[in-house]
Amino acid sequence: MATENLLVELGTEELPPKALKTLGLAFRDGIVHGLEQQGLSHGEARWFATPRRLAVLIETVQLQAADQSLEVLGPPLDRARDEAGNWTPAASGFARKQGVEPEQLQTIDTPKGPRLGLRSTAAGVKAADCLNDIIVASIQQLPIPKRMRWGSSRVEFVRPVHWVVAMLGEDSNHGEVLGLPTGRDTRGHRFHSEGQITLQHPDEYETALSEARVVADFELRQQMIRDQLEVEASALKARVVIDPDLLDEVTALVEWPVALTGSFEARFLEVPSEALVSSMKEHQKYFHLVNEEGALLPNFITICNIESKDPVQVIAGNERVIRPRLADAAFFFETDQKTPLADRLQKLESVVFQQKLGTVADKSRRLQRLAGALADKMGASAELAGRAALLAKADLVTEMVQEFADMQGIAGSYYALHDGEAPEVASAIAQQYWPRFAGDRLPESPTACAVGLADRLDTLVGIFGIGQPPTGSKDPFALRRASLSVLRIIVEQKLDLDLAWCLDQAASGYPEGVIASGTTAQVLDYMIERFRAWFEEEDIAPEVFRAVSAMKLSQPLDIQRRVHAVDAFTRLPEAAALAAANKRVSNILEKVEEGFNYGEVSADLLVEPAEKALSSHLGELAESSGAHLASGEYTQALSSLASLQAPVDAFFDDVMVNAEDTALRHNRLNLLQNLRQLFLQVADISQLVVSK
Repeated sequence: MATENLLVELGTEELPPKALKTLGLAFRDGIVHGLEQQGLSHGEARWFATPRRLAVLIETVQLQAADQSLEVLGPPLDRARDEAGNWTPAASGFARKQGVEPEQLQTIDTPKGPRLGLRSTAAGVKAADCLNDIIVASIQQLPIPKRMRWGSSRVEFVRPVHWVVAMLGEDSNHGEVLGLPTGRDTRGHRFHSEGQITLQHPDEYETALSEARVVADFELRQQMIRDQLEVEASALKARVVIDPDLLDEVTALVEWPVALTGSFEARFLEVPSEALVSSMKEHQKYFHLVNEEGALLPNFITICNIESKDPVQVIAGNERVIRPRLADAAFFFETDQKTPLADRLQKLESVVFQQKLGTVADKSRRLQRLAGALADKMGASAELAGRAALLAKADLVTEMVQEFADMQGIAGSYYALHDGEAPEVASAIAQQYWPRFAGDRLPESPTACAVGLADRLDTLVGIFGIGQPPTGSKDPFALRRASLSVLRIIVEQKLDLDLAWCLDQAASGYPEGVIASGTTAQVLDYMIERFRAWFEEEDIAPEVFRAVSAMKLSQPLDIQRRVHAVDAFTRLPEAAALAAANKRVSNILEKVEEGFNYGEVSADLLVEPAEKALSSHLGELAESSGAHLASGEYTQALSSLASLQAPVDAFFDDVMVNAEDTALRHNRLNLLQNLRQLFLQVADISQLVVSK
């Protein structure tokens, strides 16, 4: 089987750095998918991405796919000829459709008997013939939110394209891609190389670019940056803080990384370190350094895209650029402290939260009341929580936050301490937005939890209440994230809070008529549904969550404990039989005659040994499982109920539930109701589908 290595490269103007890694991976996957769709086998597929190129190098691409055996079935053999032995219209029509004479058809045995058919062989597609289509399709499928045009062409891509390389071995003539003919000419570093680089074979790609000062492999380039950062930091006996997102972005900004260390005046360290880091990271793409205690140092590391003959000048230039930004941060910090946070609340009256929901000042007053109620419920200080909630949004009108948006809450905490507010109030202001993303840290104190919960609950009720819930992929108010954050805080901080009560408290803070009726129930259902993805990530089967959610519970911590208990139950050998039995019981009870009222089981009406045994067992378990349930020990409760398998199986084997005697029938229904209710104290086990 003949093979060749394949190289595809798109040479562009500077690609968006935050999307580069995603584009590189997607381009590789698209080319690989295209080859596989055509039945062309291949070896390792590597991807390359720099500011000026996306490329894929695939080893041992099959030059021609294997021939395909085709089989088309026609009418059954017994309907192919009439009594006179002539071809029937069905047979003639089938042959005509296939472009052959009826005599050329074959008899093909099938599970339903012999049929007329046609076997043929189709030559496998040649890689060279379909490569252009594969490349074009892969480009079209790239995750580019907004494409652009350039010049007079109607070609669209994320950035203007200047060259296209497509080489299958030494063959580079594969038509046009993005309005340009494919070829073998690539380009090196914008400043460290001159002219075009002509490739003779795909294998030369990485080496040729390296000689032209381009490290094309994204992951290799990223590791080089990481290594250089560590070397620069060790020279200062410091530790460099490598933010993964910043590392990805910087890797996407350079083709030939060179790390240089700069410094700034120590006086700037009087400014909150978060503001300095934000300025260095967001504006200049610098990595900051800390000492052994984690305190910020007056140094930074920048990654250049050029190997300068005079690095001192490059460092000086970077220091010159960062100094005004740090000076701005220092000025804002000093200026903001002249006005207490409490005095800024009036300015929030002119800041709109949402047109129908009022101003941020209105929200702050709602949060003060709601956070206080939540704190009181948690056994914490309602006064501290209320104060923190009232001041939580005051830093939105400070100079610091208006310049550095990610200082929200952080700036407020510094100003609160400066104003003489309680340390717990200050920390709650700083932590109100935690967690900011999946896996982020949670608010630490009950006061901070109360403020964070209040903020999100108020928003959820408000936005749902005016009829703007998330739809499909649109979630402008980040309500999905808010819901998951509430669930995380309650569950992981082990807060015994009832979401229904919390939402009612949030709704009561709005003026009458603002929140539509039924809103809290709608929000509750929405939030509980967020649990589904939560447990899926824990590899818990969907039916386990369904068994618990069927109970219509509203305490997240309790729901989580029940789900884990049911999940453990499904692994017991008795689980399958008991789940099936519960389903059977549920079906029986659904068909009970209208007006029947369940009551106590009468011992005098238990006539069969199996129903006596089941009744006795249920009585014993009701007491033991009740003790576990009272302590929230759902796993232990379900484990004890597993012992019901034998008596339940015996009951259904030996006892006729729908007995003709009305008294016996009703008594047995009462017995099954007791069985059902015993399990329902934990979850609806009938929802489970458990493998035996």
